[in-house]
Amino acid sequence: MNHLHQAFSVRFTYTVFFTERLFDTTNSVLADFFAQQISGETRRKLLFVIDSGVLDSHPYLKADIHTYFAQLADAVDLVSDILIIPGGEMAKNEPAYVEQIVDAVDRYGVDRHSYVVGIGGGSVLDLVGYAAGISHRGIRHIRIPTTVLSQNDSGVGVKNGVNYRGKKNFLGTFVPPVAVFNDSQFLTTLDDRDWRAGIAEAVKVALIKDADFFEWIETSAEALATRDKSAMDYLIHRCAEMHLAHISGGDPFEMGSSRPLDFGHWSAHKLEQLTNFDLRHGEAVAIGIALDSLYSQQIGWLTEADANRILTTLRTLGFSLYQPMLDANNSEGVLKGLAEFREHLGGQLTIMLLKSIGKGVEVHEMDTDQIRRAIATLKEQEQQALPA
Repeated sequence: MNHLHQAFSVRFTYTVFFTERLFDTTNSVLADFFAQQISGETRRKLLFVIDSGVLDSHPYLKADIHTYFAQLADAVDLVSDILIIPGGEMAKNEPAYVEQIVDAVDRYGVDRHSYVVGIGGGSVLDLVGYAAGISHRGIRHIRIPTTVLSQNDSGVGVKNGVNYRGKKNFLGTFVPPVAVFNDSQFLTTLDDRDWRAGIAEAVKVALIKDADFFEWIETSAEALATRDKSAMDYLIHRCAEMHLAHISGGDPFEMGSSRPLDFGHWSAHKLEQLTNFDLRHGEAVAIGIALDSLYSQQIGWLTEADANRILTTLRTLGFSLYQPMLDANNSEGVLKGLAEFREHLGGQLTIMLLKSIGKGVEVHEMDTDQIRRAIATLKEQEQQALPA
């Protein structure tokens, strides 16, 4: 029987820039980027979407954007209507926000060679990337992450998505940004919970890939917890570097079932849902890391000393490692996260556990009794830590 066979590859390249006060007119990082991107071409439109929480903390941001791009008016046509979207998981839970961005793309004639720019935390960036990715089969999008979590992890990757039918990231795309701009000034206005939450992803990648990086986090935990800027700058840069290295060297569009960077995430995603997203993503990941580290110890892989190092570091950073929904209905709720994780991966459950600090190993099943035992340990330790 005759048949046709096709194979092709598509090369993606993008840069993560590290800067401060991105929209200061004396900062040329953005101007240089657009000069390189559109030199000699027709003027390109630029549609901004901003996380409302960022705007609350930086009330002059819209004016700064207009002032900055006024000097680039010969090359860039800034859409004057800057969209404001509520931040946090609400952005990904409400389909109307996708429609709002798509409608703006349509009304303002933002074509495939123009740009949609998202400024905000990971949820808003996920939303913006998804809306851009489905408009005209893909409009170029730029990310300007404003939280630790988005600057060191989600904002530098290639995934976009929204929650749907009660499931996290049920709708989504793999579309790399054309650039990421990490502005450290945005971090100065974060509350302590958001500052801390993003550190969990750095702990995660260190535990599965780089023992030396984990040791640095361990020794720097107090400085990070007390908002030392130089420590945070290093953590974000190193974590982003490792995230990008993983993407370029592995399976960036997750065609297989292996997702090593989701260490600690099977329970974290479910805990977010069970707490109606009152739990920050990074806070849930910290609990998930603790849970899977204890599980690794219980099955004889991770030493007790190393498990204690991990839990102590997380607590020094300020994380609580127990949440009552872990125990709800004999843990049946959180255990549903295993089935949902399997479905999301495409049929085969693949969970990353620890052989040692810095060495992750994948497994395809977990013992629910051992999971409940690890939960009981976290609960007992939490109760012991409470003041008498």
